Amino acid sequence: MIRFLAVIVVLACAVVARAAPPDLVFQLAAGESDEKVAALNTLVVEADDSVPPLLQAFLGGNVQFSPSEKRVFIVADGKGSDAVTGKPVSELPADLEDVIVNNRLRRELDGGIAALKLVASDPATRLAAAAALQGTLEESRLPIIERALEKETDPRIKGLLELTRAAIQVRSADPETRLAAVRALGESSNPATKTVLLSIVEKTGDTFVEPNTEVRAAAERSLRSVERRLATGERIGRIFSGISLGSILLLAALGLAITYGLMGVINMAHGELMMIGAYATYVVQNLFRSFAPELFDFYLAAAVPVSFAVSAAVGMVLERVVIRHLYGRPLETLLATWGISLILIQTVRTIFGAQNVQVENPVWMSGGLAIMTDVVLPWSRVIIIGFALVVLLAVWLVLTRIRLGLFVRAVTQNRAMASCVGVRTGKIDMWAFGLGSGLAGLAGCALSQVGNVGPDLGQSYIVDSFLVVVLGGVGQLAGTVYAAFGLGIVNKFLEGWAGAVVAKIAVLLFIIVFIQRRPQGLFALKGRTADA
Repeated sequence: MIRFLAVIVVLACAVVARAAPPDLVFQLAAGESDEKVAALNTLVVEADDSVPPLLQAFLGGNVQFSPSEKRVFIVADGKGSDAVTGKPVSELPADLEDVIVNNRLRRELDGGIAALKLVASDPATRLAAAAALQGTLEESRLPIIERALEKETDPRIKGLLELTRAAIQVRSADPETRLAAVRALGESSNPATKTVLLSIVEKTGDTFVEPNTEVRAAAERSLRSVERRLATGERIGRIFSGISLGSILLLAALGLAITYGLMGVINMAHGELMMIGAYATYVVQNLFRSFAPELFDFYLAAAVPVSFAVSAAVGMVLERVVIRHLYGRPLETLLATWGISLILIQTVRTIFGAQNVQVENPVWMSGGLAIMTDVVLPWSRVIIIGFALVVLLAVWLVLTRIRLGLFVRAVTQNRAMASCVGVRTGKIDMWAFGLGSGLAGLAGCALSQVGNVGPDLGQSYIVDSFLVVVLGGVGQLAGTVYAAFGLGIVNKFLEGWAGAVVAKIAVLLFIIVFIQRRPQGLFALKGRTADA
């Protein structure tokens, strides 16, 4: 392996020889610290794509120089080549010395390599390099930034480079240059820009850091503009986080809205049915990885129906074996389903182990949508929000447009009358409970994409699910939607104001007070059942 790397380094340096001047290479190797930095900056500005391998060789500690011959060599595995000509050297000089790469030079080498990526052919590489340069506002980078701006055609990359140039130019000795730079920074939404502008308007004792009044006034205006933009970005981020949390609560509560809201069953094992859906997704992922790795990015297409089917099957078995004997007895149902939840948790621990398992996101769910410099919406969350809305539409269609939904609503409103007109109420109970359990499985499938899957996964959401259903109104699908998204957004804003723990307590107290005032929830149930 070492010999292979040595060959690569030697070949790379053969390319370097055509672009790197000998005096600059020797100065970079043997000069004082300031001389090395100056030589590096000149190389970065004047060189082409052949220079990065030489800089990488310096970073890797493979460069030595001869003081007597004033030559620089790439040495690896006992073999060497001339760093300027690229030709192999049969006999290395006896007075070779190692190049000292201190922390300062290492930082400069890293910055130089990153700066050279600004002229790469790949747009993604240039974008990453432009973003990285925003954290290193060195004046020595201005020439390479100007060079990159002349060639850049991508508006997003060009905007980043212009802002970086402005952040560097605010340190210029020319007031007009500083003024133009400050005005350009006012268009930024990068949090680092705020720090730069604050440094301009602050005081050192009784003296302003920026002596020019016009520049200072422009900096204050730009600072207010940046702060407004950052505040807007923060609000957008919190709203999105709230909607994301609300979509997860909605998925978790939809099944409970059927089993508890429509059927009146207090199912404490609902969280474990979510856990089963998550583990079903994990099993499908492993099957794809083992038997169809080329189709791995499409495993969710199989995991969604599998998680629904497995959780629905478990739910229907529970309804037939246990819950059907406990209708109308809420306390016994609560205790029985709580015991079932413990059995399911222990069963999963026995099969999969007590440790969390990792479910990997497909490639198309990686990354995020950057709507502002400081606001990136993860694709995984965006897709889960869309998935929750699709599931909601499907549930609405089932309950309002097909025969099963008609029977479920009929049994819910008047079981005796539904039985008299020929509805098999026992079978409908089983299918309705299976539907609610399957929806819990879908929630588990979605949760597996945003966190680890473990035996206790469902315990984190069962209480919130009940709160959503109760707040929205028992038996009201629309109320469940409003309550889920409302609680999600309110919770995220309270977290930003008072912290996660206080936010949870505040939400719980609000729901308690609200239910005391309005026991039927946001939407009251209407009909004979409500009046009975």
